[in-house]
Amino acid sequence: LPASMYTEIQQERPDGGNILTHPDYIDGNPDLIKPKKLLNPVKASKSHQELHRELLMNHKRGLGVESKPELQRVLEHRRRDLLIKQKKEEEEAKKLQSPFEKELLKRHQRLDQLEKEQEKQEDHAPEFIKVKENLRRTSTVMGDEKAA
Repeated sequence: LPASMYTEIQQERPDGGNILTHPDYIDGNPDLIKPKKLLNPVKASKSHQELHRELLMNHKRGLGVESKPELQRVLEHRRRDLLIKQKKEEEEAKKLQSPFEKELLKRHQRLDQLEKEQEKQEDHAPEFIKVKENLRRTSTVMGDEKAA
């Protein structure tokens, strides 16, 4: 049976062409449904068409595509806004500080500076002085524990 079908097809086509190279819908057979090309949903979307149109316009004008992607630009913009907001909050906090808080801050900074100077002096002191200081501290700590 398959051989007879093959011979019928060859008889219908006198040119002896291959079935795959000459599909039936080209012949104009009204009984067959002609295939339609499927639409790409991405290309059919309105936003894709607008983006493509914008890219073509920029290309015609000679404008290059921006070096940074949109996501990176948005993130940098957010970071910049966040830094500006933090600076404004810090400035407002400084403005709202009472004189007492300002004085406390100054004293704290002076104490920190004095501690740093003492550490520098201790670093330059000879080794035997450092050991002597440590012995004094341990002797006072041990004396305090015995007294308690």
